[in-house]
Amino acid sequence: MNAAEAVQAWIHGWTVSRGAAAPVPTPWGFTVDVGLPGHVVRHVLSAADETAVRRITGDTTAPGVWLKAPVPPDMLEAWLPAGWSLAGGPGFLMAAAVRAARAETPPATADGYRLDTWTRAGVARALVRTADGAFAARGQVAVTGSAFVLDQIETDPAHRRRGLGRLVMHALVEIAAGRGAAAGVLVATPEGRALYETAGWRVLAPLTGAMRS
Repeated sequence: MNAAEAVQAWIHGWTVSRGAAAPVPTPWGFTVDVGLPGHVVRHVLSAADETAVRRITGDTTAPGVWLKAPVPPDMLEAWLPAGWSLAGGPGFLMAAAVRAARAETPPATADGYRLDTWTRAGVARALVRTADGAFAARGQVAVTGSAFVLDQIETDPAHRRRGLGRLVMHALVEIAAGRGAAAGVLVATPEGRALYETAGWRVLAPLTGAMRS
C-alpha cells in the first residue's frame, strides 16, 4: 500500500468511524461533510500539492473548514494564507498488513483492568476500565472493503505504560481480521508512533492538518 492508497483507505474508514458523510472524490483527493460545530467540512489531499492547498484555502472564507495533507507541518504552514493555521499537531500516516499487525502472543489484560468490546453501526469499540469502573483506555475500528482503520486510540495518562494501548489495538485488529480485512491504516501522533512501530506498523508519510478559524 502506497501513501495515496493509504489516504484513500483512511478517509473512507475515518468517515465510517466518525459517522460523517461518505467521501466525495475531488481532483486533489476527497471532500467530506463532517457537520460539527468548528469542523463543518474536511478536505483531504492524496499527495503533496501546493497548488491545491492554495486553491482550497484561498476559496474558503467560512470558519470550521479543515484540510489534511501528506506533508510536514512546516511545508503546509508555508502554503497557508491569513486566517488559516495548523491544527491537531503533527501526524503520521501508517499502514500494516494484518499478518504483521496481529500479535504473535496476545497481550494479557493487566491486573486490575477489564476489557470490553462491542459493535454498533459497523464500528467496533474496545474499552478498558479499572476494577472500580474508571476509564483507562479505548479505541475503535472501522472496516471498509479489505482495509481497516484504527481510530481514537487513547490511554489515560494515569494508566500508561501498562500495556493497555497494545491490548486495545490487539482486540481491534482481531475484530478486523475476523471481518476479512487484509491491511490497516491509522494516523498516529508522535507519541503513538513508537507504540505502533513496535506492533508492526510503518510510516508512509507525514499527515498535517490545518483549519480556517
